[in-house]
Amino acid sequence: MVMDDIKQILRQEAEAVINIPVTEDYEKAVELIVEYVHKRAGKLITSGMGKAGQIAMNVATTFSSTGTPAFFLHPSEAQHGDLGIVRENDVMLLISNSGRTRELLELVELIPGLAPEMKFIVITGNPDSDLAKKATVCLLTGAPREVCTLGLTPTTSTTVMTVIGDILVVNTMRRIQFSSKDYARRHHGGYLGSKSREQSEKD
Repeated sequence: MVMDDIKQILRQEAEAVINIPVTEDYEKAVELIVEYVHKRAGKLITSGMGKAGQIAMNVATTFSSTGTPAFFLHPSEAQHGDLGIVRENDVMLLISNSGRTRELLELVELIPGLAPEMKFIVITGNPDSDLAKKATVCLLTGAPREVCTLGLTPTTSTTVMTVIGDILVVNTMRRIQFSSKDYARRHHGGYLGSKSREQSEKD
């Protein structure tokens, strides 16, 4: 019984990933990141609350390690001074499954005070939400059903959010032609550092 349950969870999560809506908005999102971060010398700022915030933090660190300067901004801390990280030519990536996260909506209202032309990339499961309506580009998760037995705990939704973040990272790497030598310059220690240096010497 336990093995059957595990296989069912794996199937459900895999199906959710396969069913992520693939649209031209992915290309638009990468275009925004390349334009503002790599051509206008801005940075990518990610944000989210709770589990979505943890995904946003992971996306930021992955972007930074692959050549795209990125920072995580906690939406609540933003109201207590951290908003000062925002500058013109930055671009924001906001993650909210419901698209109704109060702290993110408040953040969107505060941003124009520092960067009136800010562009927002939004990852959400709700295309009709207030956050989706404020997006420059909206990437939909497909609103998969959570594998949690209560149907409440962010499980499948966070898996899908992570995959969408990976799609953005990998396609941005391709656009900026990020090489193993570039990777090695950002990874001086550990296994990945040594592996990237070995790879760069072969290239």
